[in-house]
Amino acid sequence: MTGPDAAEFGRLRWRCRRGMRELDVLLTRYLDERYRGATAEDQEAFRALLNRQDPELYGMVVGRIEPPPGPVASVVAALRGAAED
Repeated sequence: MTGPDAAEFGRLRWRCRRGMRELDVLLTRYLDERYRGATAEDQEAFRALLNRQDPELYGMVVGRIEPPPGPVASVVAALRGAAED
């Protein structure tokens, strides 16, 4: 599996900037620490999560909203783990 090129990674970093500081930190941490080593399916799920509105995404991370099953749930679990660190 090949990782994102520098331009794509920069675009992803920009998309991690949110209206909620808590999400900024969690999303950027996932991008820096896990994204490159993630499966293509998990990378796609992460990009899909970036399309969601902040309240919905935050609700998933804190457990108020159940994420859809599959890779999205896997990425949300990783974000939850990062929140506990």
